[in-house]
Amino acid sequence: MTFKFTKLAIPDVILIESKKFEDSRGFFSELYHIDKFAEGGIDKPIKQINLSKSSKGVLRGLHYQLNPFAQGKIVRVISGSIFDVAVDIRKNSQHYGKWVGVNLNSENLNMLYIPEGFAHGFEVLSETVEFEYLCTNVYSPQHDRGIRYDDPFLNISWTTKDPILSEKDLKHPFLKDAETNF
Repeated sequence: MTFKFTKLAIPDVILIESKKFEDSRGFFSELYHIDKFAEGGIDKPIKQINLSKSSKGVLRGLHYQLNPFAQGKIVRVISGSIFDVAVDIRKNSQHYGKWVGVNLNSENLNMLYIPEGFAHGFEVLSETVEFEYLCTNVYSPQHDRGIRYDDPFLNISWTTKDPILSEKDLKHPFLKDAETNF
């Protein structure tokens, strides 16, 4: 099996482990296969792929898009390491306001699937990180929203005590005041 799909504490968020085939030349790893992902519970088509590069101490998020442009994401680290977080913002979910976090890095090639209805963010643990997002919908500035990374209701266990944030991320509301339609 080339992929292992593990449901996390919020079962809609799935850790994806990809098998590495290594030899003296290096390694090969399959990163996406539409049929195998569908078998693993991830059956939305990919419509946009994004890449970001960030420095140590940067915290990006918590981001999401409103319907009808909500995005599911398959995220992975190309180089470096991060602490990646998904927050359930679906008001009728039994996991509303709960979060899960995993360490992703370029050595283990693990990926995380974050479905629509979740806010997403990460903090950079290495000197730099290159981070890839495979999105199930295109970016829509009119539907772009966010939640404060330090919302006390969420109580996320970030390791960075004084993160480097964008102006946009500093202005996000707490979850109780955020616009959602999930």
